[in-house]
Amino acid sequence: MPSERITDQAEGLRRLLVRACTRVVTVAAARSGMGATSLVVNLAATLAKTGKDVLVLDESMSCDNVGNMLALKPRYDLLNAVRRDKPLRDIILQKQDGTRILPVARAIQALPELSPKERQCLLECLAEASHDMDVVLVDAAATGQRYISASLAQDQPLLVVLNTSASSITESYSLIKRMAMENGRQSFEMVINKARNEQEAQVVFANMAEVARRHLQVRVEYLGYIPLDAQLKRATQLCLPVVEAFPTTTVARAFSELAINLMLLPPAGNEGAGGLSDMVQRLMRQARSPTMAYAN
Repeated sequence: MPSERITDQAEGLRRLLVRACTRVVTVAAARSGMGATSLVVNLAATLAKTGKDVLVLDESMSCDNVGNMLALKPRYDLLNAVRRDKPLRDIILQKQDGTRILPVARAIQALPELSPKERQCLLECLAEASHDMDVVLVDAAATGQRYISASLAQDQPLLVVLNTSASSITESYSLIKRMAMENGRQSFEMVINKARNEQEAQVVFANMAEVARRHLQVRVEYLGYIPLDAQLKRATQLCLPVVEAFPTTTVARAFSELAINLMLLPPAGNEGAGGLSDMVQRLMRQARSPTMAYAN
């Protein structure tokens, strides 16, 4: 019933607002074009509307990265702060709702080349940027065919974004398999994008979860779905999150439900600044390995 749904959402929002610890969430897709960056943009805006302080770590060097999707025109990267070219305050982008975006793609690619002093500076910059944040969203990008932070954030939520096409399902299963076998990740959260309805999304999820459980012995949890909606494309053209451009649409409500479901996940063992720091330190250890391939 509609009234019951509204009551449930209101209760979910109340529970969301009482959360006090920083949550680090990585969002990944098997390839570009599946909606991971759009999900990060809209999830950040939705959380900001509920009063959360949100930091986005943008790993993408694509022209369709978070900063450009919001018409913020990023000019610098975390690497500029690490190498003392620019102060961190000149690198962090900020929306009117308070959401902060920190471009980190070049810094991640440069990790193997950084000196110990520069690596320490990188950690200090991330600690400063994430200080007092309620949520850190990582828009993960493939580097050398690997999702670096997504692979290494083993004790933090990982959202795998896929659509209902056969190729997307196959590639997403391959991504989950690679992370499970190479990095030992045991759990994933899943968001189905561009679904015609929730029934279609649930069918895709159920099949994926069963195959992953049977063949990989990993847990896949359904976090929600994003309906196919022309208003989402229109909002992207306006360089706005759909929850700001068209807040009463079905797709905007879907992002609200997704935000609630995300914040109601059981807390990880080391959430907060320690969780982000631990993730990056694991990333640094991997960067020292000669087997780690990086894209040019």
